[in-house]
Amino acid sequence: MLGEAFHKQFGSDFELKCTDIDVNDTWLSYMDFRDFDAYRKDVLDFNPDYLFHLGAFTDLEFCEEHADETYVTNTLSVENACHIANELDIPMLYISTAGIYDGGKELYDDWDLPNPLGHYARSKYAGELYVKENVRRHLICRAGWMMGAGPKKDKKFVQKIMQQLKDGKKELFVVDDKLGTPTYTHDFARNVKLLFEKEFWGLYNMVCGGETGRFEVAAEMIKLLGLESKVKVTPVSSDYFKKEYYAERPPSERLVNRKLNLRGLNIMRDWKVSLKEYLEEYYQNYL
Repeated sequence: MLGEAFHKQFGSDFELKCTDIDVNDTWLSYMDFRDFDAYRKDVLDFNPDYLFHLGAFTDLEFCEEHADETYVTNTLSVENACHIANELDIPMLYISTAGIYDGGKELYDDWDLPNPLGHYARSKYAGELYVKENVRRHLICRAGWMMGAGPKKDKKFVQKIMQQLKDGKKELFVVDDKLGTPTYTHDFARNVKLLFEKEFWGLYNMVCGGETGRFEVAAEMIKLLGLESKVKVTPVSSDYFKKEYYAERPPSERLVNRKLNLRGLNIMRDWKVSLKEYLEEYYQNYL
């Protein structure tokens, strides 16, 4: 999801080498960053000016059931990236998540202390700590509820709602007890680009503007799609989905871009604006 936006936002100004274990596009080549030797060879052969480490397991249920594989993928691979970035003495980007908080507060700024609840959150926070402690020039950017890349690559909430609509559902059951902040991949990539240009290294919350929750996002989608008279959005508690989504999730993952705001470098748009653009650009003729 995120790589697609970075490819588009950075591709016109930089020569890129983009890799994945799932080579599902022409601009991708195969590489498994869990294999340190393969990772190092790929990067050193390309000899880049920057190293962006974007990939991770993000399915919370999978992470709970495959803890060792999660730490190898989400934490040790980040350590691999740090070693390689240090060898080349180049800046490194690491993507973190709003999910590292326990939800005890409704809103978290860049300096709130994380308290991860499950293996996914722990593995991502451990990556944060390692990058912070070991790479001199680093960017750690915390994303919220990611949306982007369209039906082929989006595995998150927006695509799940769109798939239900495509399947003809006339009533959507959506939790109203989970708060968070949508993050449009293209806005995120553009803001990362700005930080690299300014060379303001460090850790940043980087989410779209506005405070919302799952239910409000679904309702806004129905409104934007002009389906208000055809589709009902029914609020339910998280217990409604506890058989399918049993991994513990914080009640609030809302972030505020306090550091970006204070530096005058926050170009993330309101989530409703970004959601509208996302649906228009990636879901034309989908339904």
